[in-house]
Amino acid sequence: MVTETLEIEGDLLATLLAEDAFLPVEPRTLKETGLPIAFVEGLILKSIAVTGTSSGRNISDHLCLPFGILEEVFGSLRTRQLLVHTGSAPFGDYYYTLTDQGNKQAQSAVKACAYVGPAPVPLMDYVISVDAQSITAESPRREELEHAFHGITIDPELFDMLGPAVNSGAGMFLYGSPGNGKSTLAQRMTACFGQEIWIPHAIIDGGQIIKLYDPSYHQAVEGRKRGIVKSSEGDRRWIKVRRPTVIVGGELTMDSLDIRYDARTNISEAPLQLKSNGGCLLIDDFGRQQIAPKELLNRWIIPLESRHDFLTLGTGKKIQVPFDQLIIFSTNLEPSELVDEAFMRRIPYKIEVGDPDEQEFEALFKMYADEFGCIYNPDAVAYLLATHYRPSGRGLRRCHPRDLMKQIRSYCAYHDLPLELKPEYFDRVVGTYFAKVLNS
Repeated sequence: MVTETLEIEGDLLATLLAEDAFLPVEPRTLKETGLPIAFVEGLILKSIAVTGTSSGRNISDHLCLPFGILEEVFGSLRTRQLLVHTGSAPFGDYYYTLTDQGNKQAQSAVKACAYVGPAPVPLMDYVISVDAQSITAESPRREELEHAFHGITIDPELFDMLGPAVNSGAGMFLYGSPGNGKSTLAQRMTACFGQEIWIPHAIIDGGQIIKLYDPSYHQAVEGRKRGIVKSSEGDRRWIKVRRPTVIVGGELTMDSLDIRYDARTNISEAPLQLKSNGGCLLIDDFGRQQIAPKELLNRWIIPLESRHDFLTLGTGKKIQVPFDQLIIFSTNLEPSELVDEAFMRRIPYKIEVGDPDEQEFEALFKMYADEFGCIYNPDAVAYLLATHYRPSGRGLRRCHPRDLMKQIRSYCAYHDLPLELKPEYFDRVVGTYFAKVLNS
């Protein structure tokens, strides 16, 4: 088993251009792609095998490689009688199809690796990009935090505790009762670290392809940034996305923290922590996962401190990758009940997200009344508190105003009534919303 350690030299960060911390420039030669010619030939043959017939520029678009680079490869494949022209295409291009020998070569390439899509980038290029766009390189100030939390209510004391934690870029525990917005806070915190980053569609190392871009977590930004480098000169193997917020709950397993290798296709999928690089990784409802907190401790105790992780490829080779995200553990339990002192030391901030007071609770009702197009009735909310909260000692939760308002809206719509806040409406919806709580 081979272990590879990557060191990043400062002079490699030569792509610090325009308004982006990192801007991938279009390669001018095949060598600048960092890909072996045999690998690129295989991608071309597999691409044509899928489409049957395709123009050179369509292949270029599919593989996200410059047409000028591929023209020479097309010529070599024609000379070796692996593909042929089937006609002329616009702008001095041709349509290509595979010969019988080309089909055999394409099938052989599929057996070796079934991946067909945007050409991958070398692992070292990805490491450089993460370093250049690291959240630790940014230090959000109060103004950025206020902007990120715009539109939600937050206790001033809690806000002042979150600020230094976000500024540090280090990990944190958010703990407290469920329904108080811990997940929402985590998502908003990501927005403090600049809005967008560049990530590759896929990574390659030692001939092994790891798919990184995942639409489930990565929201692509439309268009390409205008700056010193024109859009046509950008490396299309990279895609600009909003800094990701990856949320994982009870479904978290040890397998999801390692590269998922498919032996049938020879394609690997990046683990969650790799997909969250440059953004936020929220372990929601920590302590209730399928894996014990101690197992997670043993797996991540070194990455949390060193900011890099070791992953195993399908070949058994170990590679070093960045572990660069704001990692947040959200739990309804006391952190000290879940992990030992060694783990707690590596998560420097432990912040309690407490229940709202009545003033904030009322403010939330007013906010949602405005959002739902309903006139706010302070007397009705006062009735709700006096009748359904104080006598039973029911805890206030930040999700209650929104959820109760939704039920009132549904009740009014069903009975063809105007949407209003009335004491009798609260009597009805409280009975259905809190039924399980009262019977537990």
